[in-house]
Amino acid sequence: MNKFLPKKLGTHNGQFHCDEAFGSYMLKLLYPNLEIIRTRDEKLLAECDIVIDVGAVYDHSKRRYDHHQKSFTHSMSTLIPNAKWTTKLSSAGLIYVHYGHDVLAKIINTHIPENHLNSIYSKIYESFVQEVDAIDNGVSMYEGKPKYTINTNLSNRVGNLNKKWNHIGKFDEMAAFEKAMEMIGSEFTENVLYAYNSWFPARSIVLESLENRFKIHSSGQILELKQFCPWKEHYFLLEEEFGDDLNPKINFVVFGDSNGSWRVQAMPISPDSFELRKPLPESWQGLRDDELSNISGISNCIFCHATGFIGGNLTRNGAIEMAEKAIKL
Repeated sequence: MNKFLPKKLGTHNGQFHCDEAFGSYMLKLLYPNLEIIRTRDEKLLAECDIVIDVGAVYDHSKRRYDHHQKSFTHSMSTLIPNAKWTTKLSSAGLIYVHYGHDVLAKIINTHIPENHLNSIYSKIYESFVQEVDAIDNGVSMYEGKPKYTINTNLSNRVGNLNKKWNHIGKFDEMAAFEKAMEMIGSEFTENVLYAYNSWFPARSIVLESLENRFKIHSSGQILELKQFCPWKEHYFLLEEEFGDDLNPKINFVVFGDSNGSWRVQAMPISPDSFELRKPLPESWQGLRDDELSNISGISNCIFCHATGFIGGNLTRNGAIEMAEKAIKL
């Protein structure tokens, strides 16, 4: 972090939204003595060292971070080399682009290699910040009419802290804004620490498993995890990094469970998809115990899910055999 020490942060007054409250939280985390000025008065904004979500200007050299002007079309992909995300940025996203690495380092509060920090930076944008950007800019998750709505997301909960249309009596707008910052900060910090303490360490387990895949089975299509971990995102990130060198692709993942038995899980087509590259055989689906063992010809089977996405066996060798037979069928 450079030696720039801003004294005043400007953002608009009136109804607040998640993006400027989130951006304010990140900047306040970096600069604890920062005074937040909520106004639309251009003269007062001109006296601020940083201005976010107001002023109709995006210029990092001037530390102006608004996204409402017609000319603004930026996403992570336009501001960061090789970034894949095309969601239009809100003021929160802009602050994350320019200050996010410092913010993450402040929360993690220990030295980590730059490439590790970059991985966490990408993870947090995709799983946390992007949602705020999309909701603030009215970007839908899907096409067509939704079957239900989600009203418990962070942006909605922040919005609920605003003065109600039929409020009676005094209302402390600044106190409500600070409460929004606190709410966002708590959830953001929890997500960052999860990414650092739990999510990222799983990468080395998945990478080692990929490097040893031919030792598990000659097909190279079976991945054995030495211990269960959040593997899906890491696998697909590594698959992308390996490119053509990862051939063939993984179809089944084998791992031990907490009860001492083993699981074989079919690989989805993407981390969040229910569609599978190759499900466990249809003839196994929905069967259990001896019936499954008899149909499959594999001893010690426990179950096969009705969709074929996962099955169980009492032994490691049995789980690998289930994956091997599923590859051939």
